[in-house]
This record gives sequence, C-alpha cells and structure tokens, in this order.
Amino acid sequence: MKVLGIMGSPRKKGNTDLLLDEALRGARSEGAEVEKLIVSELKIAPCGEFYGCLRDGKCVIDDDMQQVYPKLLEAEGIILASPMFFYGLTSQVKALIDRCQALWVRKYVLKQAPLHPTRSKGIFISVGATKGKKLFEGAKLTLKYFFDAIDVEYSGELLIRGIEKKGEIKKHPTALEEAFQIGRRLAQS
Repeated sequence: MKVLGIMGSPRKKGNTDLLLDEALRGARSEGAEVEKLIVSELKIAPCGEFYGCLRDGKCVIDDDMQQVYPKLLEAEGIILASPMFFYGLTSQVKALIDRCQALWVRKYVLKQAPLHPTRSKGIFISVGATKGKKLFEGAKLTLKYFFDAIDVEYSGELLIRGIEKKGEIKKHPTALEEAFQIGRRLAQS
C-alpha cells in the first residue's frame, strides 16, 4: 500500500508535523510504502481560473503541482495534516486543494474513469490553539469535498484542540499514540 502524507503546516517539527510523522510511522509499521510532501517547500500557485482543465482535465499552470497530481492518484491512502489558521486550513495546503479542480473536472465534467479504481482512504489530522466548539468544522467540510473529488473516502480524523506552542503535542497524554494508531489502521484497510 502507498500512503502519501501531506504536511500543510509551514512550521517544521511543530505539532502538526510531529503528528503526521507518527501517523506515517504507524502506516510504515504495517508494511506501507510512505512518502511525505511538505507543501511549504513546493511552489504551488493558487488556481487562476483559466479553465484550461476543461479541455482534458489537466491544469495549465506549470509549477510543482504537476509533480503532486500523480502522487495523489497513485496513493492508496492519504493523510492530510494542517493546523488551524483562523478556523481553516493553511493557505499552503488550500492552494494544493484548489488546484485539484483539474481532477474534479476529470471526474465530474469530462466523466473520465475513476481516478482511483479502488477507492482510496483519507485521514485528516489537525491541531488548533483554541478550544472552540466548531474549530474544525469548516476544514472537515473542505477535506471531505477534496477527498470526494479525487475518489478518496474520508476514513478518519485526529483533531486536537488547545495546542499552540511548538512541540507542545509531546505533552498531550494520547495524541502521538493516536496518530500512530490511525496510520496503522489506514495501512490495514
């Protein structure tokens, strides 16, 4: 099984990154082949609404996203990790999601064969500094539609409130173990 980890935080070795690493370690422990993309290291322009994708389902913007599309399509499991910024995903990961409009076009406009012949599984990992009741609601909705557009089933989540300082997640009593286990379960499915 191929598992793609998408690190949406611009802060390396921060809470989100630590959780994603544990989830990928869990997947690897079950024999999965894992790869981690650090979105802030990629040059991904926002969607320009050029509508070139309507011709053939391919985005006309030539940047690092062209390397991401095949990774998304080959993955049998995707773990997207992003901290909450103003109750939403980071702008870096949101640009990646928005650029998947080309894949949405393949599925819903051009009616091409399924992007994933066997529906892949997707996990959402997120950390937020506040304890707001609806902290993750908008991001979860975005992730569910993103996963649907690329034929990935929203299969689980690890959402943790009240964590802000870099590395603070290490003091959480269960978070790292939960991340490891969610990665294991993804690889087992």
